[in-house]
Amino acid sequence: MRAIGPSNQILLETVLERVFTIRRITRQDQQLLMSTLLSKEDLNEEERLQISRVFDALQKGLLKVVD
Repeated sequence: MRAIGPSNQILLETVLERVFTIRRITRQDQQLLMSTLLSKEDLNEEERLQISRVFDALQKGLLKVVD
């Protein structure tokens, strides 16, 4: 397994922060989070938890999906 790179980690943090702040997620953001979660890259527990929170919020209707 390869470690998540610094630029990818910053991108992930930026996307997560924006999604939770504005309570909206684009399809592109959703694809990025899904591919990151399903990739073989190492994610720390906090990153996995945050991504899971996004998908839970989507299922509960707490986030709006926009294009």
